[in-house]
Amino acid sequence: MANGKPVEELTADEAAEELERLAATMAEYDRLYYEEDEPAVSDEEYDALRERNLAVEARFPDLVRGDSPSLKVGAAPSAKFRKIRHALPMLSLDNAFSDEDVADFARRVRRYLKLKDDAPLAITAEPKIDGLSLSLRYEKGRLVSAATRGDGAVGEDVTANARTLPDIPNRLHGEAPDIFEVRGEVYMTHADFAALNERLAKGDDPAAEEADEPASAAAPARKVRQFANPRNAAAGSLRQKDPEVTRSRPLRFFAYAWGEASEVPGRTQSEVVAAVGGFGFPINPLMMRFDDIGGLIEHYRSIEAQRATLGYDIDGVVYKVDDLALQNRLGFVSRFPRWAIAHKFSAQKATTVVREIVINVGRTGKLAPLAKLEPVTVGGVVVSNVTLHNEDYIAGKDADGAPIREGKDIRIGDTIVIQRAGDVIPQVLDVVLEKRPAGVEPYRYPDRCPECGSKAVREINPRTGKLDSNRMCTAALTCPAQAKEGLKHFVSRNAFDIEGLGETFIETLFDAGLVRQPADIFRLPFEPLRAAIEARRRELSEARRHADGKEEPAKPAKKAETTKAIGNLLAGIDARREVPLERFVFALGIPEIGETSAKALARKFEDVTALIAGIDAAARAEASDAWTELGTARTIGGGTFERMMALDATTLADEAWDPYKDAGLALKANQRVALRERFGEEPAALREAIRQAQAGAPGEAYLDLAKDGDLGPVATQSLINFFGERHNREAVEALLAAGVSTTNERPKVPSASPVAGKTLVFTGSLERMARPEATKRAESLGAKVSGSVSKKTDLVVAGPGAGSKLGDAEKHGVKVITEEEWLALIGEG
Repeated sequence: MANGKPVEELTADEAAEELERLAATMAEYDRLYYEEDEPAVSDEEYDALRERNLAVEARFPDLVRGDSPSLKVGAAPSAKFRKIRHALPMLSLDNAFSDEDVADFARRVRRYLKLKDDAPLAITAEPKIDGLSLSLRYEKGRLVSAATRGDGAVGEDVTANARTLPDIPNRLHGEAPDIFEVRGEVYMTHADFAALNERLAKGDDPAAEEADEPASAAAPARKVRQFANPRNAAAGSLRQKDPEVTRSRPLRFFAYAWGEASEVPGRTQSEVVAAVGGFGFPINPLMMRFDDIGGLIEHYRSIEAQRATLGYDIDGVVYKVDDLALQNRLGFVSRFPRWAIAHKFSAQKATTVVREIVINVGRTGKLAPLAKLEPVTVGGVVVSNVTLHNEDYIAGKDADGAPIREGKDIRIGDTIVIQRAGDVIPQVLDVVLEKRPAGVEPYRYPDRCPECGSKAVREINPRTGKLDSNRMCTAALTCPAQAKEGLKHFVSRNAFDIEGLGETFIETLFDAGLVRQPADIFRLPFEPLRAAIEARRRELSEARRHADGKEEPAKPAKKAETTKAIGNLLAGIDARREVPLERFVFALGIPEIGETSAKALARKFEDVTALIAGIDAAARAEASDAWTELGTARTIGGGTFERMMALDATTLADEAWDPYKDAGLALKANQRVALRERFGEEPAALREAIRQAQAGAPGEAYLDLAKDGDLGPVATQSLINFFGERHNREAVEALLAAGVSTTNERPKVPSASPVAGKTLVFTGSLERMARPEATKRAESLGAKVSGSVSKKTDLVVAGPGAGSKLGDAEKHGVKVITEEEWLALIGEG
């Protein structure tokens, strides 16, 4: 129960608030699971959130959100892959958690089909593989494309990678339909997973990445990223830019379904799956067909008993109506088929003791806590580490001292109950307080980065208005834990965009010790660079030779070729010693500073020196914590905050005045809910918060940044934190000392520009000019181009295929014009 209340006791305002929170929380969990291959919670905890969301929506159907988890399948495909639209959607499955849920499923099927209780109804049962879903399209028997699930409608194109899997035939065996899509799961066995992680730990894998979360804070500085579990390993290995990396990983595939088919080779689920096996695919030998619920449950128990010895991860059993004609009649509801359900396994639990809490630093600078445990066996697996998520989770309360539902108050020496649910990383289920040793103190979370000693801060989360649950190292450019990722961003296309210097090259230079911070790129020595490149080429050639089973050694690259490549690289670096200021700022990788924010800063400041001076001035004029806290409180917009700051002292001193009810303050229902949640029911607490915020109001230098629509208080605070860290400032100064400079061409806006000072949004397909060209043209005329429509938008230019932004324009009363009208407006029709 969220917020400690049963669904039937929620008010409409509380329900709206909870649905908003659930949508944001589950979207982040989906992103971590599907895009980053790093699940943050167990299947059981995720399923509990989903069930809660469904229950609230069932009671308040008018409050169902457009971004509701109940309307989603998976997550948006990653931008690093080409997209493939599925001919038929790849849907998810509804869940059953008990034998009674399974019986209910059968009753619903019978009721929908109008079958009597004693009418035959065959249902198949098969293990639910915990891997990465994949759709393989064959035309004339040949593999033409492979796509991940993505968001169910559009997936990632991983065709080249899928071709490297030995379980996936490039040509179907026997006679197959002209068009046939095979669907199944890419997975990794326990043995292969252990061997891969061992190989990574030794540095023997050619695609080894620097560790996000090292094994311990005391381990050597040079670490290799290992995978948390077989599912992560399978997903991460398939979703590689280089197919040769995928080829080197021990991936396997089970086929269990199909998508588009010019002809379906069977009349039942069982028959078609058997046919798919005949086409050359592995199918799970535990798939069986039953005519009664008792047989299904018995098979579920049998599979559950074999779970620890199967050699691969499963998290339940899937039941499907066998008859395809009945499947067609049953159809779908929301994102689930009516004819299938997943019977999930319950969590596996054990009790152990926390021996140590260590803090690891990830590639993005996040301080990630890990508990070292007295080793214990859970479900056949020895567990010695467990993630503790974040500072609040350990403390059992948020930054303001208020208890949080997920918090545990975990201390070194505590006896804890852990569980493995869905075979993901174990989690702490509970702390056994009666076994807590006397005198054990609460754990003190560090406010300095354990890798580099820089300040570690919790910034305001722009989505919630509260302090973010993660503490981040502020030395983005120099911290050893995040330097490699920061360097990749520095040379990315929208940053310095150095020709010939991509992510792979950065890894080579970093591993060779030649580049540790951005300035090193601009002072690379020729001969050490040659040695690093040649060594890297030898490593990759040897790895590919072993993967292909070849015995003869790879031929070394010719010296002249290497010399030419280095010359081209150094020329590309020299060509980027002068870049526009907005690219320079974006390349620094400052949290909350994207391309739009970087352009806004370039409009305000002439060069880097002026930029730093302006941010220093903003830091001196910075608002108090009370002002920032109230100004960024969730649901409190700029207008409401300004009305609060305009209240006179007499009103605030009046003990009878209730800000929650004041008509002039005009608080909306959701704002009252959020403020009461933060400051309590009594009006006096909110009156005092407003009074303190007024007293801590910032100066003009701070407001110049914080009130900019493309920056705001969250980005402003991030800039202050970044340049307030000595290591970051030294890294920027080193860049300038290495000969890097900035340009800042501020085109004069024509006096007669019809769009000067206006905010525009482009949506749909533009036919006369590319979107970047249209944006650049609008900005040259003094307009600001935004990616979303709000009440501050002046004009929307819509081309064919325009989507939700048209609805947003109508909602906010924003004028919409065509591309031709836009060109006529600016005199280019």
